[in-house]
Amino acid sequence: MSAQQPVAEKPPADRPGPNLWVLGLGLLACAPLIWVLANAFGKDPRALPQNTLGGKSAPVWTLTDLDGVEHDLEALRGTPVVLNVWASWCRPCLAEHPNLLQAADRYQGRVAFFGLSYDEDEDTARGWLARYGSNYPTLFDPGHLTAVDYGVTGVPETYFINREGVVHNKVVAPMSFPAIVEQLEEML
Repeated sequence: MSAQQPVAEKPPADRPGPNLWVLGLGLLACAPLIWVLANAFGKDPRALPQNTLGGKSAPVWTLTDLDGVEHDLEALRGTPVVLNVWASWCRPCLAEHPNLLQAADRYQGRVAFFGLSYDEDEDTARGWLARYGSNYPTLFDPGHLTAVDYGVTGVPETYFINREGVVHNKVVAPMSFPAIVEQLEEML
């Protein structure tokens, strides 16, 4: 007996090839997605704009400091202002604090310095300042409404507002003393 070899079937000659219209439409539909993905490589998806207020009028505020004294940004027109947003639970804020104190001493009478407490409780902020020192007013922002107006995304953040009430710069990081001086000298 001989074993019979299977015969391979030949594909019919009239079998249709790939539908080029469907392939073309599929590629066309995917092109925008491919473009978006290609342009997103190398970018941090968590990155936020650093200085959306730069060159714009600073949002005005009238806030009371932790000693009960009211401060109004509009009344400070003609004087450069440094507004530092901080919180007692923020370790980078603690590292930055001595630099702000030193700068406030150096520019006393020429620049108005303010802290803006991001704490929920005034007593917590008072305790932190009693422990680490203070030589400028710290404002309390009930409901964080002023922080929202400024676009605060975290702490520390420092806003440099020029004599005309325009935001010169916003820094989202703890600042060294030389970095603070550099910003102030640009404004003065």
